[in-house]
Amino acid sequence: MTYETLISVADLHALLADGEDVLILDCEFELGVPDKGREAYRAGHLPGARYAHLDDDLASPPDGTNGRHPLPSRVAFAAWLRSVGLRQGQQVVACDSNGGAWAARAWWLLRWMGHGPVAVLDGGKQAWAAAGLPLETGEPGPVLPGDFTAADPLVAAPVDAATVLANIDGGAAQVLDARDPVRFRGDPNPIDPVAGHVPGARNRFFRDNLGPDGLFKPGPELAADFAALLGDRPAILSCGSGVTACHNALAMAHAGLSGARLYPGSWSEWIADPARPVATGAE
Repeated sequence: MTYETLISVADLHALLADGEDVLILDCEFELGVPDKGREAYRAGHLPGARYAHLDDDLASPPDGTNGRHPLPSRVAFAAWLRSVGLRQGQQVVACDSNGGAWAARAWWLLRWMGHGPVAVLDGGKQAWAAAGLPLETGEPGPVLPGDFTAADPLVAAPVDAATVLANIDGGAAQVLDARDPVRFRGDPNPIDPVAGHVPGARNRFFRDNLGPDGLFKPGPELAADFAALLGDRPAILSCGSGVTACHNALAMAHAGLSGARLYPGSWSEWIADPARPVATGAE
């Protein structure tokens, strides 16, 4: 059996206990403190997990116009995946301690690379520890390079700023913004130098995909949530820099909804051009 959206702690533990071949990616990160995630990884990670740094591994360097976390090139990302040992058809599990906020980016990128068996650990590292399961510390030993090669994407093609701009006036798609309501409304905040959202966007804070237990809500509940926001329109998924938007993509896939398109540049790219319109308020 393979897992392509979410995997429970119990199921991952069973795979590992049975000696199944699983690549675990620890995606721990904190915006504004780029070294903190690696420190947290060294302090405790799932056995055998490899660290995936949001800035260095799950993105390419920004140039000031393309957002804070541009997509990596497919060639560079495939090379990095091989360097951490990924083999063709191998089950990948991504995890973090932030409700899947960073792990979902790894999930989307692997799907974009054509790799099917990739899932996010539901409940994250907290759920693993709460189950009484062990963590390792320090850095892992060397790994044999994998044989992964990229294939056709398993997600809808991402969109650019021009597509989002053209969609504002009578467009066929609904932009869903995964940022918290404070940032979406346009309240002053330390992250966005220009506050607000794309005109016509609706807010779907990524944490609304989780229940009070920190696990993803059931698929039917998520499907109803997204239907209320989208109606019969397809989704363009945005956030601050194309990261937590992937959490909405994962939630939609878990709910059986397909066709959502990521806007990788998201708000940090959008506001790099002062000619692009900005809206404020709850809607």
